[in-house]
Amino acid sequence: MLNSPQSFELPRTVGTLLSRLPAYPGSVLLVSALNLALARKLPADVTPHLLGKTLCIHVRDAQLQFDFSWSGRHFTPCHRSEHADLTIRASAQDFLQLAQRQVDPDTLFFSRRLVMEGDTELGLIVKNALDALELPVLDVTRWAPKQVFSRLMALRPGVRS
Repeated sequence: MLNSPQSFELPRTVGTLLSRLPAYPGSVLLVSALNLALARKLPADVTPHLLGKTLCIHVRDAQLQFDFSWSGRHFTPCHRSEHADLTIRASAQDFLQLAQRQVDPDTLFFSRRLVMEGDTELGLIVKNALDALELPVLDVTRWAPKQVFSRLMALRPGVRS
């Protein structure tokens, strides 16, 4: 993993604009991605700790918050919660670098660029579970509209692209 020498933050005006967006649709999108990437891979000893807990991903510079919980079989979106059991806070760039495995979470944590608030035991369980999983590195080029459309069309029986 590479260490990022400097952190980029979105301009305050961009964060102010993004903060005006409704939170729930973003949580639905995040939960959809989590269910595709993680839900079936979570170890059986981790899921009981998630049950009934509200988790929050807070993108500090974008002023966006995504709240969700574990239903026992998959992640579900929640409406904004003032009292999440665990909140993970970082900048948009830091979350992207984590997903792309360009930076180690411990590096961000000890440099105070990644902050976990709330249930520290739950935070350690989540961190250790994610560290143990073999997850694909997020390739943002795969999410270009043309790439996504091609993959969706390939899933439909009898349709050629």
